[in-house]
Amino acid sequence: MKPLDPRLLRYARSARGYLAGAVALGLVVTCLILVQAGLIARLLAGAVHGIGASAVAASLVALGIVLALRALASYGGEVAALRAAAQVKSQLRGRLIAHVLRLGPSWLGGQQAGEITTLSTKGLDALDPYFARYLPQLVLACLVPVAVLIRVGFADWISGLVIAITLPLIPIFAILIGLHTKAQTQRQWQLLARLGGHFLDVVEGLPTLKLFGRAKAQAAEIRKVTDEHRRATMATLRVAFLSAFVLELAATLATAVVAVEVGLRLLAGHMSYQTALLVLILTPEAYLPLRNVGAQFHASMEGSAAAERVFSILDTPARPDTHRLAPVPQASLAAGPLTLRNVFLCYPGRSRPALDDISLTVHPGEHLVITGRSGAGKSSLLALLLRLAEPTAGRIETGGLSLAAIPPSHWREQLAWVPQHPHLFAGSIADNIALGMPSASPDAIAAAARMAGADEFIQRTADGYFTQLGERGLQLSAGQRQQLALARAFLRDAPLLLLDEPTAHLDPFTAAELQACLATLMAGRTVIQVSHNAAVAATADRVLTLADGTLAQQIERVHTAPGPTAIVRPQPVLGVTR
Repeated sequence: MKPLDPRLLRYARSARGYLAGAVALGLVVTCLILVQAGLIARLLAGAVHGIGASAVAASLVALGIVLALRALASYGGEVAALRAAAQVKSQLRGRLIAHVLRLGPSWLGGQQAGEITTLSTKGLDALDPYFARYLPQLVLACLVPVAVLIRVGFADWISGLVIAITLPLIPIFAILIGLHTKAQTQRQWQLLARLGGHFLDVVEGLPTLKLFGRAKAQAAEIRKVTDEHRRATMATLRVAFLSAFVLELAATLATAVVAVEVGLRLLAGHMSYQTALLVLILTPEAYLPLRNVGAQFHASMEGSAAAERVFSILDTPARPDTHRLAPVPQASLAAGPLTLRNVFLCYPGRSRPALDDISLTVHPGEHLVITGRSGAGKSSLLALLLRLAEPTAGRIETGGLSLAAIPPSHWREQLAWVPQHPHLFAGSIADNIALGMPSASPDAIAAAARMAGADEFIQRTADGYFTQLGERGLQLSAGQRQQLALARAFLRDAPLLLLDEPTAHLDPFTAAELQACLATLMAGRTVIQVSHNAAVAATADRVLTLADGTLAQQIERVHTAPGPTAIVRPQPVLGVTR
């Protein structure tokens, strides 16, 4: 681990002013240390030689002023460092969250959400000791020993030589111990992140665990991880206490060597009393910042380990940032067909592509149903259209433009999405319906809920549209959650509708009610729907079957008259995908 990680400054440039202030105040503290030592030496030497009371009083006043200024400078340096820590934590949290969003669900699905949460909260909070304690001491450790060495060297070159020889022992011991402590601290942090992530997963899945009688087993697992974290923490503390003892011993022995040689030369008459006092007062000050920086290094290592993990996430390549591209007129996106040309999608760590050379065109107003077994690539195709993933190869076009040239936020304004398991957030029912349209009026929200068939059960709740839902809305039934998802889609009134088996896990009666609402929602829109329901497929303009990431079959229905009568034209794979 580096004494000062430049990435902390690179990712939080606004903190540089506070850090510059801390360094400047460190210089002031260094100068005051030298002045303080000179005043004390002169005062004691003068007292021995019988100087007047007025001179002693003046020296005492000057010494009091220096001590007060030193305390103020030290306080100011710590305040500046804490302000720098606040800036760094704020910017790192912002960058971490923004980058995780850019990485998308495909990356986040392979991570522990609890670990990312712990990292962005407690992990980054541990940077306070790094900036407030460690960095100010690091500044002093760089400035004070050099200044003391120069001042002692001018006063007595022999003592300066002894200090120069013994001074490197402190950082050498600190580095050797720090190499061992780094591994211990990283293991401690990994266990803490694992504990946080596992605990969150267990709490979220507690109903299922209770249902299958696995709650006690998970409690034992949490107890095991907690014990491992406790042992890792105690091992780290043991090393920290040992390092403090070693550094104190080395500094004490080095100071004793200087004191012995100064005392012998003072007895022999080869050194003045004031010079001897100056050397003896300044010698501990040369070793003290090095000892302190070693002790604070251990206190700050948890924050450093968390920052390392943050940097590893920030260094993970994300899809190209298209948010800064010029907005595209909405009419151009909805006017033309949606075309996929030889599209491939490969996920990291998988040998086979999720989508293999897909080519198809969806015309405006068309109802397209996609079927296929689990793992065939249906959800991956929707992820591409939702811009939650980018094609590994190939091209997606809409309205004559490449989808990659359109900002994701602007593209998503053109679509509505109803998934299998819609996520409801902690907040009111109205806020959850207006998730994609936060500026929607209460009347528009209520109208969308009525079209989705949700108004009736909403009115039965305690506070109507102001009823507060917990995370995931678990107090609602599955059908009610789907109705709120439909209400979101009605409120957006988007030209492109993506449906991912919204009625797959509902009872037949609720599924039939939702299907009727979906029929109203799909009218006049371009619809791409994933479904295994034969009745749904029978109403589609086209049915595409995916198998192992490729288009295996296409069935086109030409509706000749209103009603179920249709001509079914099976299409071979040849000419569709290749």
